[in-house]
Amino acid sequence: MPGNRNFTIRNCTRPISICYTTIMPASPFDLNLRHLRAVAAIARHASMSAAARAVNLSQPALTQGLAKLERQLGIALFHRHAAGMSATAEGERLARRAEAALAHLAAAARSVARGGRGFARPDLLMTAAQTRAFVALADAGSFVGAAAATGLSQPALHRAVRDLEQVSGVALVERRGRGVALTPAGRRLARGIRLAGAEIAAGIAEIRPDRGARSGRIVVGAMPLCRALLLPAAIAALMREAPDAAIDVVEGSRRELVEPLRDGVIDLMIGALRGEVAADLAQRPLFTDRLVVVARARHPLSLQHRPTLADLARYPWIIGRVGTPLRGLWEALFDGRALPAAPIECGSVMVIRGILRDSDCLTLLSPDQVALEVESGVLATIATPDDLPSRLIGVTTRADWRPTPLQARFLDLLDTERGLLGLQESE
Repeated sequence: MPGNRNFTIRNCTRPISICYTTIMPASPFDLNLRHLRAVAAIARHASMSAAARAVNLSQPALTQGLAKLERQLGIALFHRHAAGMSATAEGERLARRAEAALAHLAAAARSVARGGRGFARPDLLMTAAQTRAFVALADAGSFVGAAAATGLSQPALHRAVRDLEQVSGVALVERRGRGVALTPAGRRLARGIRLAGAEIAAGIAEIRPDRGARSGRIVVGAMPLCRALLLPAAIAALMREAPDAAIDVVEGSRRELVEPLRDGVIDLMIGALRGEVAADLAQRPLFTDRLVVVARARHPLSLQHRPTLADLARYPWIIGRVGTPLRGLWEALFDGRALPAAPIECGSVMVIRGILRDSDCLTLLSPDQVALEVESGVLATIATPDDLPSRLIGVTTRADWRPTPLQARFLDLLDTERGLLGLQESE
């Protein structure tokens, strides 16, 4: 909501009281990229004149740009002194985020322009309007959809994409019927722009007057094993502390979530960890999940105290797809033996629970995923042998991800709620 806040800016003679009208940007690319570049330069050089030379702007233009940015954010980013400039605490936070955002943009632009006929540093010529339009097109898959999402006209969108292609020297989109698809270069640029936008958004969140662990936004990628107990408990705890926070939960498998994570669309991903992880990702273990064999209530095996592997192999199984961790653990359970029939491959716990109720199928699941059904007598735990495979559950992030205060608090609450739920710590 727009509002007025008073800030004191010091110059070489006396304090000057200035009233800024807060117009908090709705999108990270509502901020001018050149102005953000200037913030980083001023913080680095502690001088308007040196920063102006670094970003190739006149000093009056730089002064005006900084004033506009401070008006947009409703906060003073620098103290003015006779000897130069010094960043406020908010200015330091935004400068660090701006540096990271511009680094993402530069890296993506270099990878796109390499071998092309564009400029050597296309990122220096890109505007926030162009990047916003291009990401909207990438998300919508058509100029019509992008126009509806942004409120821009289709000619303006065409012009923005054409300008980006001109400075990059390569094609970024190609027509596919009534829509468009990104070229490989376009996908690389879109990822860099999204990561830059995520850093700018984090910077905006960190300098808000009500900043801290009580406001902001988190986008969580939720894999099946975290949805039953831990994730809902952590979200509920966060909402009690930060009722103004926005939390977006995106459900899916690791395969579906990992690229949005890399793109910066998702902040963190919770679920089964991998034994080996790519260099651009980082994993943080939470707890060890010990699987059980589940079937319908009154299944023939439910009367046996400790069914053997031979007993389990006599019934059909519902398993995950080839290459999924759960599939690998199921195969490990029968290591050295002929695998039982597995006519159904499915990764949806909801579907699996429905099939189990109406068949003699067996499956491997976490006890938390079927706790309500077992308690109500719909499903039953058939086997819980000590040597049954287990899997490590945790958080996956980008290796260079730096959480905002709200996101850091959410990570703390995951640890807290894990202890309250009695989940076994990772081994």
